[in-house]
Order: sequence, then structure tokens, then C-alpha cells
Amino acid sequence: MEQFKSELAEILEVDSVEMTQELESFECWDSLTILSIIALSSETYNVTLSAADVKNAKTVGGLYELFNTK
Repeated sequence: MEQFKSELAEILEVDSVEMTQELESFECWDSLTILSIIALSSETYNVTLSAADVKNAKTVGGLYELFNTK
């Protein structure tokens, strides 16, 4: 989980993330960020996600669960 949070924080251009934080609350949240998350899921975790999957995750924790259930 810590590796995931660290990688996501890097994509979101922040020092750290908490599982309860809403993804849309991050200043750099946009379509390029979503694409970066999709690339991370595919390249690092071997998980195929769509943009809708990422948007529907809502929170960092939701995204983490998505990575682990797909």
C-alpha cells in the first residue's frame, strides 16, 4: 500500500496522500493525471483500467481497491 501511495503522490504532485482524500480535490486533477494513473496501473500493477474506472473510484482508497480487484 505504501508504494502505491508514494507513486500516486508523485503523479498528483504532492508529498503524500491519505486513503480518504477525494481524487478531485487535488490541484492537478485533470485528464492527463487520469491517463498517468491508467499507465501506472497497466505498467506497474498489470491492471487495465478505463478513465471511467478511475473517475468512479472517487477517493485514493477507492482507487487502491480498484487496483487490487481488477
